[in-house]
Order: sequence, then structure tokens, then C-alpha cells
Amino acid sequence: MSLSPSSGTDLREHLALLRRRRMLFLGLPVAGLVAGFALLKATPPEYTATTQVLVTPVGVQDQANQVTNRQRESLNLDTEAQVAQSAVVAAKAAQLLKVTAPEPVEVSVPPNSAVLWISVTAADPQTAAAQSRAYAQAYLANRTEAAQAALAAQQKTLLGKLKQVNTALDKVIEDLAGLRKGTAEFAIADHRQSVLNRQVYSLTMKYDAQRTVAVTPGSIISQAIPPTAPSSPSLPLYLGTGLMAGLLLGAGAAYARDRLDTALRTPGDVERLTGLPVLADLTGPADHATLHDLTSTVLAACPGQRLLVRAVPADLGASPLAGPLSASAPLSVLIGTDVGDLARADAALLLIGLGRAGSADVAAAVRQLSRHGVPIIGAVCAAGPVRLPEAPQKTPLGKLVAGPVVNTEMAAETTPMQAISPDQRGTPT
Repeated sequence: MSLSPSSGTDLREHLALLRRRRMLFLGLPVAGLVAGFALLKATPPEYTATTQVLVTPVGVQDQANQVTNRQRESLNLDTEAQVAQSAVVAAKAAQLLKVTAPEPVEVSVPPNSAVLWISVTAADPQTAAAQSRAYAQAYLANRTEAAQAALAAQQKTLLGKLKQVNTALDKVIEDLAGLRKGTAEFAIADHRQSVLNRQVYSLTMKYDAQRTVAVTPGSIISQAIPPTAPSSPSLPLYLGTGLMAGLLLGAGAAYARDRLDTALRTPGDVERLTGLPVLADLTGPADHATLHDLTSTVLAACPGQRLLVRAVPADLGASPLAGPLSASAPLSVLIGTDVGDLARADAALLLIGLGRAGSADVAAAVRQLSRHGVPIIGAVCAAGPVRLPEAPQKTPLGKLVAGPVVNTEMAAETTPMQAISPDQRGTPT
């Protein structure tokens, strides 16, 4: 999918920001990796052993499970998993292990199965395997005891009902002996005897069936063995977490640092933070070509004949730039030392000292010039005092035309205008 122009611009801006703050953006992920590795070494290893138990129905007391796509067995294995993690099973496991408190157990149910995965994590592989097997045995023992108790309760209930029916049947038989055949009372008693006989037969069959039920709680299909490799800590997990946390923190710190940092260190910072076009970069050695390009740009951008050079900060000084610029361009270059320079200026050029000025200083200078209606044509960047070569002396046009005789008035008109001195108000030197 192609990106829209605005999204492409935003992406370039984000990438440019990360490039500017690459030391911070890349340093924190490296620190995250180191921290993750250190935490990996400091975390003691742990071993996980798993015992697989096949659960089978034990009788009518089993809770029916709602058949779904996940669970197709008649048993409710989710309930059985909770039973395996109960305090009762843990107490039985502690008795088998002869310990006070075993390690916590984790029980999972694979989908579409009747198998419980009983896992124990411990610092020693032998301990993990032994406790996993103990939990499995304790679960099966608890399930057997619960099934036997349920069967015993059902048998006791059936036996009690059978005794009641037998007592009623004996009374009916006794009553029939004293009744005369053919009477209504004899017919009713005979019918009741038949009903009681059927009840005795049904209860006897149920009681016999309960007594012959075989309790099969399940079986261990895979014994836990001592693991050979630790399950935690995980190298990919720790290093990946450290890397991702470092990337997030690095990106956040880079954005915060970029938003809070208002220092102007490069010409790119000037254009990005102030919005002013950089006409020349004088941070390195300047030659006549640099001066020529700057002069051409200033002439093309200046709307009038009087140009004000404003240094930010003020102690940088505008005179080293104003002198060569006034000698190479037909402009009256003002440096702001005269009280009327700001009122006479047709445009302004900011001389910004990189590393010494901030965006707030430039914004204050822009606001001052805007209040006086002086447009700003751009900025010139310098790392310190400006060192520009002197402009080459140009032969006045009057000399080329008049020969040896110099026309003073014409020479004065065609000579490039010099920087205005504070002592000569409005008179070029």
C-alpha cells in the first residue's frame, strides 16, 4: 500500500528525529540488552516436570460436561483441573513427599482430550519430577476416595429404602392372611403386594449394581522425569524484553529530548526550530565563492537598499559580516549600532552563533523585528567570530568610461555602498 504525501512526510520527520538523537535512541536498547542479560544471569534456573494423567469416569457422581468444540468428553475436565490444584490434593501430596509445603502445581487440559497435564516447577529437576508424580498420585487417590464415598452413600440410601419397602411388604402379607378372598379389601391388599414386590426387585437390582461398580479414577500415562534443561529463565524472553523495553524508552527519550532541546548546533537545527532559511554556513573556512553566493542570495531576497544585520547573541558582533557584505553588494548594510538603523532597514539578516544561541533567542529577535515591520530574509550560521575574506576591489564604471580623468560625481554614484558608520548618520563610508 502506497503512503500518502502527508504520511510520507511524517515518516521522514520521525526518521530524521531518530537520526538526530541516534545516540540516545540506540543507546537505551543496548542498555536494555545488557540489563536483560544481567537479569538472566542473576535469575536462578528453574526446572519444570510434567505428569500426564488419563481421567476416566468413576460413576454416576461425575459431573456432566457441556460438549463444545474444545471439550468433547463426558467428564468436566476443567472442574477436574481445579480439583487437582486444590488444597486437599496438595495436602495429600505433602504427605506422600513427607514435606511441609510442596511447590505450587499447574494443571492444563489439552483441547479435545481427557488428559490432565500436571506440572511442577522447582529449583531442582529431581524435586520437580518427584512432586509432579506425587500430585498425580494424590489426585487419583482423592478421586478414588470421593468416588467410593459417593458409592457408599448411594448404597446406604438404597438399603434404607429397601428396608422400608420390605417392612411394608411384610405388613401387607400379614393383612392378606386375615382377609377373605373376593372382597374389595383383599383385592386392594393383593395389588399393593404386587407393587411392593416390584419395588423390592428394582431396589435390589440397583443395590447389587452399586456394589459391583469398579472405581477407576484414571491412570498415569506419562510419568514425570527429571528435566535436563531449565525451563526458565529464557534467553530469548529476557533479551527480547530488554530490547523492546530499550527501544520504547529510547524512542520516548529521543522524542522528549528533541522537543525539550532548543539549542542551535547545526544549520539544520536553525531551519527546523526557527523556520528561517539558512543562506550561508560560515562555521568552516570561508572563501570568495562563499561570499559571492551569500551576496547573490542577499541581493535576490532583499526588497530594498538598506539591510540590517542582527547578531544573535549580540556579543557575536555583526561588523565582521557587514564589512565584506557591504563591499561586495550595492546595499547599505546596517549593524544596529545607530538608534535609527531599525527604522531605516528595509530587511534584516540574522547572524546566528551555533552553540551559543537557542531557538528562544532567535524567536525574541524575530518578534522584535516583526513589531517594527522589518522582514527577515534568512539567517547566516557561524560557530564563532565571522572570518570572511575581504571583497575584491572593483573598478568603478566611471573609470572604465572616462579613462584617466575620473568623474568624481559618477564614481560616487557607481561605487558600491559601504557599511554605515555610527559617526556618519545615514552617510555611507
